[in-house]
Amino acid sequence: MLFKRARSTEEAPDRPAADVKAAGTSDREQERLVEGLEKTRTSLFGKLNKLVRGKDTIDDEVLDELEQVLVTSDVGVKTTLDIIDRVQARVARDKYVNARELQSMIRTEIASLLLESTTQRPAAFDAPFPTLPHVIMVVGVNGVGKTTSIGKIAYRYRLAGRNVLLGAGDTFRAAATEQLEIWGKRAEVDVIKQGHGADPAAVAFDTLAAAKKRQADVVLIDTAGRLHTKAGLMDELSKIKRVMDRQVDGAPHEVLLVLDASTGQNAIRQAEVFTQSVDVTGLILTKLDGTAKGGIVIGISNEFQIPVKYIGVGEQIDDLQVFDRERFVSALFGA
Repeated sequence: MLFKRARSTEEAPDRPAADVKAAGTSDREQERLVEGLEKTRTSLFGKLNKLVRGKDTIDDEVLDELEQVLVTSDVGVKTTLDIIDRVQARVARDKYVNARELQSMIRTEIASLLLESTTQRPAAFDAPFPTLPHVIMVVGVNGVGKTTSIGKIAYRYRLAGRNVLLGAGDTFRAAATEQLEIWGKRAEVDVIKQGHGADPAAVAFDTLAAAKKRQADVVLIDTAGRLHTKAGLMDELSKIKRVMDRQVDGAPHEVLLVLDASTGQNAIRQAEVFTQSVDVTGLILTKLDGTAKGGIVIGISNEFQIPVKYIGVGEQIDDLQVFDRERFVSALFGA
């Protein structure tokens, strides 16, 4: 056995805004999702086909090989064991004795697990907010696509008719503010900034003050992406949150953690650190189109009690999609 288990039962030219629907699901979005998951789909199904080839029973050897397939597809150890337990229970209940049905069974159980561990269909970008301005703080390490994701989210909110404002709170990394300004221009939204090395909490304070004055609907606050110690991360982000709460009651209303799907298990480790230190309310998984490690979505959805809110399936400004579990399952496994 590989693991002990219970024996049981970024950047690219923009596309015209007219090509994009601000709310709801477009046919083009589903096509992009299917295209974006092609590497994951091909890799996972190729391994499953190899697994079942020539097998005529589902025994411990087959289950051990299935563990290896799922782990090497970056589904994650905990989620892999959950899937194995489900397969064992199905075999015992339905009396499967031929491994030719195994591939279909695996697809069914993975889909069921994903559907159970993620939220219902998400709200559209034009859905009402209980408090205005609605404040979103975005966190994550350097290189995961954090600033790019902020620009893409701002773009989608603006297309939905929202008045959007960005706060350049990553004052630590050189050129971070300039990068956010580039995406602000693409999304046609304003950016509140200070100089390099300024206090991020002061930037957040100024951004929310400007948001109230301008009657903004949505505020997105960028934060430093350097690798923190847990204590340092808590101190800095807690200060930002306290300052925002004094400006707008309950702010931030969302804390979104950005993870690079192509890093596989590294993304899970980052999620562990951030969720232990920050009250993360949602996840953004980027770069799904460039990796065969899309199984990370299944693992993260199952391991953390935090919904995946957005997924990135391309470099264009409209390629960040609202995560819909039913659409994801359909794209990964077929309708």
